[in-house]
Amino acid sequence: MNLKSIVQPGLTVLTREQKDLVHRSSLQILAEVGIRVDSLKALKVFSSSKRVKINDNLVLIEPELIDWAIARVPRIIDIYKRDGSLSFYLGKDSTRFGIGTTNLFYLEPGTDDVIPFTRDHMKLGTRLANSLENYDLVSPIGILKDVHPARQDLIGTLEMAANTCKPLVLLVSDPSQFTPSLDLMENLFKDLVTKPFLIPYFNPVTPLVINRDTGDKMIETISRGLPFIFSNYSMVGTTSPITPAGTLSLLNAELLAGLVLTQIAKEGASIILGSLPAFFDMKSMVDYYDPLTILLNEAIAEMMEFYQIPHAGTSGSGNGWGMDIPASGMLWLNHLIACIGKTGLAPFVGGSLGSKVFSPETVVYADEIITQLRRFTNGFIFDDESIGMDTISKIGPGGNFLFSKTTSQKYKENLWESQLFPNISLEKWQDLGKPKASEKLKDRTIKLIYEAHAPEDNQEILRKGEEFISKIL
Repeated sequence: MNLKSIVQPGLTVLTREQKDLVHRSSLQILAEVGIRVDSLKALKVFSSSKRVKINDNLVLIEPELIDWAIARVPRIIDIYKRDGSLSFYLGKDSTRFGIGTTNLFYLEPGTDDVIPFTRDHMKLGTRLANSLENYDLVSPIGILKDVHPARQDLIGTLEMAANTCKPLVLLVSDPSQFTPSLDLMENLFKDLVTKPFLIPYFNPVTPLVINRDTGDKMIETISRGLPFIFSNYSMVGTTSPITPAGTLSLLNAELLAGLVLTQIAKEGASIILGSLPAFFDMKSMVDYYDPLTILLNEAIAEMMEFYQIPHAGTSGSGNGWGMDIPASGMLWLNHLIACIGKTGLAPFVGGSLGSKVFSPETVVYADEIITQLRRFTNGFIFDDESIGMDTISKIGPGGNFLFSKTTSQKYKENLWESQLFPNISLEKWQDLGKPKASEKLKDRTIKLIYEAHAPEDNQEILRKGEEFISKIL
């Protein structure tokens, strides 16, 4: 019997019983401890449900309302490019990666100088992401230090839209620029709502607070019909319990509270849920991803799959002093877990030094990792033909397959060559002057940055956007 199948790796970290326990614990937190809501708009939405109890700004949510919200949220969200073409199905496709987010500095790949992040860096970083196929979306890469603060988010959003056709994640540093940023994008792109490529991103304040800005922006986004990401960030042992189980239950409860608010505001509204769990080192006063928080991220991803809600998680960036050995290890761990696990989006590749410094080399190296992992997760065909028993019999003991017909036919489809690090012998490496891998990465990064081109409508979008911004400010 010739049964054709595909050998593919997969990962599961939670049993069904454990998922049920996380869910029950989260329901108990929301019903008995509650969540503080500082947004009057969000409180008004919560108050419209009879299954919510409000004491001042403390909101208690009955379990039945959470079950109702889970049943109504869209399972799959169509995400488009800004030209109207479909980019991917979030909630159905494999893990999608993006670059960003909101770094204060730029790590110059030619000199390793750390310099304030500028508008030109936003342009270069966005074009770099646009040129690399493994990145499906772009988040704000940094906060523009050469632009007046009243225009930082608007100009940053405009530069992203002008320099890529890929979907964008919208974060704003200044809450007063959020609505104008949506107005800007709607003015430039008439199909923004019907074919959404802009995904606003919001954080509650862990533990258990939906702050005013987050609540207000959620309601605004829902009213416009855009999908958005509701993602919590915790520091284990500081803003969430020191035990992974406690952190998992607390973060899951916060996400469910955001889901309930969204579905009460508009039944069937699209929301993407996830977490950025980190550890806080009390000695160094630094927060960072570690193996256990990467595991927590995957557990949250599995809870979202359990609920059938689209997910956004960590990107493994922030560790390391630029693109170095510590950064490499965490990127490999995060991206491997993401690709063989349940992660939907990993949108924030590129940060280093505590996610304060944008490193183009990190973006390029992570692209190499993603290429290898997608080859790994695609697996291989397993059937009688692919086993090739006739060839094995013909070659026999002590033979070799170098000149077999199958090898000549299938060599190229099985060959993988790195775009960064060529396969060379010891002798060749010595002949080349013993090059360092880090220098190869640096050279390729510089080449990619300065060869990356803007979309054809770049100047037109910048012109229209600048005119719009000038009118409203």
